[in-house]
Amino acid sequence: MNKEIKKITGSEAIVLSLLEEGTEIMFGYPGGAIMPVYDAMYNYQDKLHHVLTRHEQGAIHAAQGYARVTGKVGVCMATSGPGATNLVTGLADAMIDSTPIIAITGQVGAHLLGTDAFQETDVVGISMPVTKWNIQVTKPEDIAPAIAKAFYIARTGRPGPVLVDITKNAQFGMCEFSYEKCNYIRSYVPRPTIDEHKLTEAAKLINAAQKPMVLVGQGVILGNAEDDFKAFIQKSGIPFAWTILGASVMPVDHPLNVGMLGMHGNYGPNIKQNECDLLIAIGMRFDDRVTGDLSRYAKQAKVIHMDIDPSEINKNVKATVAILGNVKETLPLLTRLIEKKEHTSWRAEFDACMKVEQEKVIKHDLFPEKQGLTMGEVLRRVNERTDGDAILVTDVGQHQMIGSRYFKYKNKRSFITSGGLGTMGFGLPAAMGAKMGAPDKQVILMVGDGGIQMTIQELGTIKQTEIPVKIILLNNNFLGMVRQWQELFFDKRYSMTKLINPDFQKIAEAYDLNHSKVTSRDLLDKAIEEMLASDKAYLLEVVVEKEDNVFPMVPTGASVSEVLLEAAK
Repeated sequence: MNKEIKKITGSEAIVLSLLEEGTEIMFGYPGGAIMPVYDAMYNYQDKLHHVLTRHEQGAIHAAQGYARVTGKVGVCMATSGPGATNLVTGLADAMIDSTPIIAITGQVGAHLLGTDAFQETDVVGISMPVTKWNIQVTKPEDIAPAIAKAFYIARTGRPGPVLVDITKNAQFGMCEFSYEKCNYIRSYVPRPTIDEHKLTEAAKLINAAQKPMVLVGQGVILGNAEDDFKAFIQKSGIPFAWTILGASVMPVDHPLNVGMLGMHGNYGPNIKQNECDLLIAIGMRFDDRVTGDLSRYAKQAKVIHMDIDPSEINKNVKATVAILGNVKETLPLLTRLIEKKEHTSWRAEFDACMKVEQEKVIKHDLFPEKQGLTMGEVLRRVNERTDGDAILVTDVGQHQMIGSRYFKYKNKRSFITSGGLGTMGFGLPAAMGAKMGAPDKQVILMVGDGGIQMTIQELGTIKQTEIPVKIILLNNNFLGMVRQWQELFFDKRYSMTKLINPDFQKIAEAYDLNHSKVTSRDLLDKAIEEMLASDKAYLLEVVVEKEDNVFPMVPTGASVSEVLLEAAK
């Protein structure tokens, strides 16, 4: 039976299209070229919850946080010109981190395109390198098909951001509206055909391996394949390490979990990549922060690479066997073909490495002998009071590495951060979106004094929308990660990294936030308990050591075997 066709404005067609795709929450900021859509939204406020952020970058990062927690497509909206260009950082972040986002931007009327009209910017041209797909719509009748196509592309295959730029005349114009969801685009193949011969080859390598190691990334999370991954590792008995975006694939206390990969990852997973005989990469892309110097990376090992994106295969590391497909489909097939093993002696080598790291690094991070507070002990106290049943969002910097290393993940999709782009300012708006996507969860933001000031205006969104996110501001009056590099590699020449900060407590008070400040260890527990008990947003500022470094560390250009456990004496 055909759907009823009715005639409406292009603006209303946008709103109805979003509702047809199940959009419940969107983030945005109005302006002249998108005003007709905001007018149309006035009649749908009971169905579509719009969150007015204080900056367009805040809108897209909030949409990212929402998408990462829920697995749904995040939606944001902005006007033309500066409104649209303010989305570009978030688009780039979502692109490299494979986050499904729909960004809708207004544009000047079609008759003004190319005339340098007021607030006209070629956002399609600007955003082309940082979107999975983009389109400019100039006719009202093309709006619904474009949005349907946008959602299909954003959520299928390797997810990513899509931008739909809609001219003002298309928003005002009338069209007959009926909505058909998109499920096919010629020449777009989001689900590669699975090659069963490759699965057989991979199984033979796994069954013959004496020292195999699994590297797991966000692809398992995006494919909703956590249970399939668990079945695979438990049958294979292979130790697994995770990328920063693969955090929370499995609980941190799983016996086969040997820690995080990367520049500030755990000691064992880093060095064992150059000692194993088989690397099994599942839903990860061999980022340079994982591999270190590629010319000295895993040359002794055979490599199985499982990914949905064919462009990632052999891009950085040559695969012995490549298995294309969604790991939700390929992992169960591979699990059936492998033998059940334990790899007890091989796993013991990781345990030995962890003992070294525990003595050299971890005990000093979590149970410091210093007079001042450390980032690690703050997170340890949070862990003790949440028991891993929380969502941690971080900004970018030293606290991000501490958070990813030490947060006690128990549930899937419980760690949200900017991975590939490393966007300072991501944390605060992403935490807002995460809390709106998971209202029943405790959402905790760890942020530095540098990062929070990049999007601090979003405290206004928290005030207006009453989003009860808990903010732990770790204040060392430095751009901490850059300062660490200056200390270790630039002879302590601290050039332009010291921060003269505002009184964050007064700022919190101005935004009507519950708040407190901790400068000594004896006050920390009580402050954390008060923060977590609050049913409203809370800003907890903790003054931490100024020259507290994050180890282990693989210096840029070094091999993963050259990981440092402490600064050179």
